[in-house]
Amino acid sequence: MSTYASSKLLGQILSANCPSREILEHITSKWAVLVLRCLSDGVHRFSELKQRIDGISEKMLAQTLRTLEQDGFLLRTVYPVVPPKVEYQLTITGSQAAEKVMYLVGWIETNLPEILEQKG
Repeated sequence: MSTYASSKLLGQILSANCPSREILEHITSKWAVLVLRCLSDGVHRFSELKQRIDGISEKMLAQTLRTLEQDGFLLRTVYPVVPPKVEYQLTITGSQAAEKVMYLVGWIETNLPEILEQKG
């Protein structure tokens, strides 16, 4: 059992010391949501993600991919070929996170007319 799972911080996301806040920030950033959306369709290369996510810079894409990989949400596979071939795909945990994020994205898209109307 992990230290976190047995700690007093479990379920305490409102606490400034809760490590889940960092993960929440990572998967709910604008770019992470869009990367998770793309990878929920399957395996993609860096250039494919860059092309699909309008407006993302190479630097921000690389940073987002690195963060999601470090958190265990995606797997980066490097093939020993010339030129180098690198592919990204969701892990099981990443797929679960993407499912939850996509629920929120779907809700936003469905309710966008009403949201925009209320926004004025």
